[in-house]
Amino acid sequence: MPQRQSNPFSHIVALGVFAALAIAPAAGFSAPKTSLVLAIGGEPETGFDPLLGWGAYGHPLFQSTLLRRDADLAIQPDLATEWHLSEDRLTWTVTIRDDARFSDGTPLTARDVAFTFEQGKTSAGGLDLSVLDSASATDDRTVVFRLKKPWITFVKNFLTLGILPAASYGPDYGRHPIGSGPYRFVSWREGEQLIVERSPEYYGKQPAFDRLTFLFTGEAAGLAAAQAGAVDMVSVPAPLAGNPPQKFRAVPVPTVDNRGLSLPFLPPQDELSPAGGKLGNAVTSDKAIRQAINIGLDREAIVEVALHGHGTPAWGPADGLPWQGRDDSLSFDLAGAKRLLDEAGWMEGKDGIRVKGGIRAAFPIHYPASDSTRQMLAETTAELLRPLGIEATPKGGSWSSIEKVMHAEPVVFGFGSHSPYQLFALYDGALAGVEYLNPTYYANPRVDALFAEAQAAPSLEQSYPLWSAAAAEYGVRGDAAWAWLVNLDHVYFVGECLDLGRTQVEPHGHGWPITASLAEWTWTCP
Repeated sequence: MPQRQSNPFSHIVALGVFAALAIAPAAGFSAPKTSLVLAIGGEPETGFDPLLGWGAYGHPLFQSTLLRRDADLAIQPDLATEWHLSEDRLTWTVTIRDDARFSDGTPLTARDVAFTFEQGKTSAGGLDLSVLDSASATDDRTVVFRLKKPWITFVKNFLTLGILPAASYGPDYGRHPIGSGPYRFVSWREGEQLIVERSPEYYGKQPAFDRLTFLFTGEAAGLAAAQAGAVDMVSVPAPLAGNPPQKFRAVPVPTVDNRGLSLPFLPPQDELSPAGGKLGNAVTSDKAIRQAINIGLDREAIVEVALHGHGTPAWGPADGLPWQGRDDSLSFDLAGAKRLLDEAGWMEGKDGIRVKGGIRAAFPIHYPASDSTRQMLAETTAELLRPLGIEATPKGGSWSSIEKVMHAEPVVFGFGSHSPYQLFALYDGALAGVEYLNPTYYANPRVDALFAEAQAAPSLEQSYPLWSAAAAEYGVRGDAAWAWLVNLDHVYFVGECLDLGRTQVEPHGHGWPITASLAEWTWTCP
């Protein structure tokens, strides 16, 4: 999904910001720190409104959620103190704490929770609460959620949706947020910086730092800020991660932030997608091609070449999570991949590219031109497909241009979530072609049936084996519906005195997932 593009003059903006910060240098400052300067990207186009997607992939910072995940990704209470699902799986009853206040001093009650979810049902953002029938407060501390059908992944909204103040929420909320989280909003200069301060109203563990400044500088200017000692932490792309500046260390954080090659599942169609684009692909609709790509790609080489070692091979969209596929990986086998293509009738032509029925095994690999990591992945993957007799041509473009072809031609996409709903969004037939969901138009009734059974499970934990079982159908040993390539490490250059504590396995990189452990951050120098 696209994010706000970096300011093309960010290096100039950065110089002014660095000058303003120079009166209190970050790295190496000898006195105990009470403020931090962070250049970790993630500026949201639509502001800091949870109904428009803020916080979906990371900590919402200004707002609180009903539940949260700890460093081990186990579910813990946040605003909620109790939560129960009825036997028919249609009603959640949630009790919230009585000491939560918004940053303007007003109390947070169950009515604010109900308001947030009711507003979310009609929001124009990326939030999907279509399964919610109603959310109502029965008293100041009790919220009842009634669902239209059993839907166990509704729980993800308890973990990611920041609660809004019913009394003051309005059209401008995203640019002046009020919430019950650990920090309160101070100012935002779009494309430049955001300043927040510790909220005295916060009910939880108070973070160690009074003030945070987030710089929106772009990759090059963020690195320059670290080299100038003007920031305490900067996120860096893999090609730059090997050389931290003086008084910084590289902190690689494991993730489920994956990158995968979509393989359009349908043969070419006469009809067009809802967006008016072509549907289907004569090459990738052949199961033998998809399977050969999956076993014939050396993912270890992709990690080393494209990510400079800062990642791990990916075999699915949920590697390492409880709902990942069982035995959902294969050994790299170039000879086996070639043999599979031979047996399926894809024979090498004079130019070394395979042909079947007059169709050449050739396709573009699209990537957003502004993303250097995806460009490297596309180029490396294309080179590794050549020995298979598959001609892949990397093609950078805008997201708007990619949207026109993404149901007919492969794209380097990025996903990764702490919820098994990610699997549903990628593989359920009912979501084919819905915005960025299931872009390949994959469809398998057995997968849909397992997903339906998982959604009707009595608890999230009891649904995991069903999600996992579906991978035998959609995964590398089944339909090979995608070619998952890598799980990125999120690499941060962190000042030598800043201790981040234990970090989570991070989700997809929108937002600021590193701040999930913010309450544990400490300054270790005198």
